[in-house]
Amino acid sequence: MTTLITGAAGFIGMSTAERLLQRGDTVIGIDIVNDYYDPRLKEDRLRRLTETFGDAFRLVRADFSDMAALDAALAAHSFDRIVHLGAQAGVRYSIENPHAYVQSNLVGHLNMLEVARARKVDHFVYASSSSVYGGNTSLPFRVEDRVDRPLSLYAATKKADELMSETYAHLYRLPQTGLRFFTVYGPWGRPDMAMWIFTKAILAGEPIPVFNDGNMERDFTYIDDIVSGVVSCHDHGPPDDGLEKAGGSVGPHRIYNIGNSSSEHLGRMIDLLEQEIGRPAIRNYLPMQPGDVSKTYADIAAIQHDLGFAPTTPISVGVPAFVRWYREYHGV
Repeated sequence: MTTLITGAAGFIGMSTAERLLQRGDTVIGIDIVNDYYDPRLKEDRLRRLTETFGDAFRLVRADFSDMAALDAALAAHSFDRIVHLGAQAGVRYSIENPHAYVQSNLVGHLNMLEVARARKVDHFVYASSSSVYGGNTSLPFRVEDRVDRPLSLYAATKKADELMSETYAHLYRLPQTGLRFFTVYGPWGRPDMAMWIFTKAILAGEPIPVFNDGNMERDFTYIDDIVSGVVSCHDHGPPDDGLEKAGGSVGPHRIYNIGNSSSEHLGRMIDLLEQEIGRPAIRNYLPMQPGDVSKTYADIAAIQHDLGFAPTTPISVGVPAFVRWYREYHGV
């Protein structure tokens, strides 16, 4: 089995590639390794894959939002399935640089759909986001809920991706699964995420920004649980049987929430960081940021029913694991 993974230098991309490679699959990774955050972290992730798995992992440095370059880069490669995880991430950055999101998340998603259609792949798995739920106040968030009131451009692009995928499932019977991720964290995580920012600041004795005066709740989901869900979806494409599937499609297209199914108060996460680091945080309480939401909480009934997905890592285990990795990686 050979799988093409976009965003292979990213947090979830590297972790998914590692899991597939560990079981003996071959992975072709695509990544342009941009500088949205420190490229050295991305290069270290790639080095981990190449040094551990050798020729079973092949990296293609290409921009999947450039169709001509993408076709040329993939001309010599064959693959059975695609896991499209590459995107311009970040809710807040979408306010500062909206064009990056249109190019990467919209044009890029369309390009990867075209690759999947042309290559007649068995299954196209792609990353959506819990941000599509916008300001929904009905908790937990269910895949049956309306998601047409996004609060950020990032969320709007992810909802648009789901719509494009539904069209391709209908027109070309392309089997697809869209995954709405909920606040992914853990070793090799992203420096723009709160857990990384807080850990760095606490270790340095600097204040941490606590938005909405601390009245925030998140469905923190450990990376190992996320990857288990991604790989299970990768292995089990939706049937083209005309029956309604998770997310409402009657085509070969399913949409799942992947979360811990446990909404935690932000203060609880900070408490755990303090305990593991061994010093108190200096909490700087601030107003809510534009585009952000106060609560997220995943209903995972659909993926539990269809694939048996069951997260196993509470934040009491995952947060200390992240801190230990962070300290080892940075030598602090």
